[in-house]
Amino acid sequence: MHNSFPDKNLYFTAQWTGADETFSVNLQWHTKHVMIGTVRNWGRASLEWNLASDPNYNPHTQGGCTECKGAVTIGNGITRNVSYYIIAHFSKFIPPGSVRLQSNEIGNLHDVTFKTPAGKRVLIVLNDATTAAGFNIRFNGQWITSTLAGGEVATFVW
Repeated sequence: MHNSFPDKNLYFTAQWTGADETFSVNLQWHTKHVMIGTVRNWGRASLEWNLASDPNYNPHTQGGCTECKGAVTIGNGITRNVSYYIIAHFSKFIPPGSVRLQSNEIGNLHDVTFKTPAGKRVLIVLNDATTAAGFNIRFNGQWITSTLAGGEVATFVW
């Protein structure tokens, strides 16, 4: 789409996590495809659906998803679900006006980097493997080395 219509903004909306899916599977798949994948492919926004639901996965439109979890479940208290944490990795550190920067994806390490309006750099990395993986971050001629266990997501800010 971007190549055909480079002056148009792309928005990825209405992805959901299901009642019968595991936290770890959803965390990895949605972080990789919905969040990182969207912005690495010219998307300006990425949303998880929906914000809140009750323990019966309501509200939803007739004929709509009857097992879609909200980011939070409101019942006897509030339960934070996987979408809450997926969005948190991005929204807490990447404010409006941030710009995506070039970064390399290597093997099972999927990432995206931004420069915030305050000039900070934010790197989000997912290790989509079952084993630990090490990697380096280079900035202004300096290096740091980090390791993520299989399935982990990390946010780096400098």
